[in-house]
Amino acid sequence: LHSRIRTMRIVGLTGGIACGKSAVSTAAASWGLRVIDMDEIARRVVCPGLPAYTDIVAAFGDGALLPSGELNRTEVGRIAFSDREKRRALNAATHRPMLMQLLAELAAALFGGEAAVLIDAPLLFETSLHWLCCTTLVVAVAEATQLERLRARDGFSAEEAEKRISAQMPLAEKCARADAVIDNEGTRDELAARAATILDAAGAIAGGLPWWARLPRTRVLLLDPLLWLLLAALRLCGVEPLPHAGEATKS
Repeated sequence: LHSRIRTMRIVGLTGGIACGKSAVSTAAASWGLRVIDMDEIARRVVCPGLPAYTDIVAAFGDGALLPSGELNRTEVGRIAFSDREKRRALNAATHRPMLMQLLAELAAALFGGEAAVLIDAPLLFETSLHWLCCTTLVVAVAEATQLERLRARDGFSAEEAEKRISAQMPLAEKCARADAVIDNEGTRDELAARAATILDAAGAIAGGLPWWARLPRTRVLLLDPLLWLLLAALRLCGVEPLPHAGEATKS
C-alpha cells in the first residue's frame, strides 16, 4: 500500500564536517529539488528580537554579540564547543524553534505540491530527524582527506581540526546508519554525478505532484498521516517559515 500512494518523499542529507555535504545540497537545489537547510534555519531563529536570541544572550552575555547587535555565531560556537553547560543552554534555546521552522518548511513544500524535499542537516541522526525521512544519505571521505580539507578550509591546526572532527558522531557510524553513502574522494563534478545517481534512485528528482497528492513519505508508514495532520494544522494556523537571515536583517 505504501508504495502505491503518491507521496512527497522526504530525503535526509548529512555528513561529517568538511566532507562536501553543502556541495551536494547546492547541486540538488540547482536541479530543482526543494532543499531545507538546517544551518540556514539555525541562523534565522537567532535573529535579534526572537526568543532564541534573547535566551542565548542571557546565557552567553553581551560578549556573544557583534557591534551591529546581531549574534556572533562564531564566538557562540567557540564557547559552546568548549563549555558543556553553555552548549546545553544553546541547544535548549534553539532546538524547539528550529523544529517548528522545519515543520513550517515541510508544510509549505507539501501543500505547494513538491514531489520531494531534501533536509540538509549536520545533526540528522543526533537530533533524530532521520525518522522524518524515507531515505537518508551521508556524504563521506577518508579520515585523512577530511582532516586535510578542514584545515585548508578553516585554517585550523592539526590539533584543532582533530578536536572538531572528534566532537561529532563518528563518520563511520553515520555511514552505517544511512541508506546510502555518497563518496566524495574525487572532483566536484564527480561528486555531483554520484549525488544525482543516488538521489534519482531515491525518487528525489521528479516533477511536481498534482494537487490531491499531498501525503509526506517518512521512514514509518503510520507516521505519514500523523505528519500530514500536523503540517495541515500548522498551515491552517497560518504558521509560515521565517524569512532568510539576510532578508530579516534588511526588513
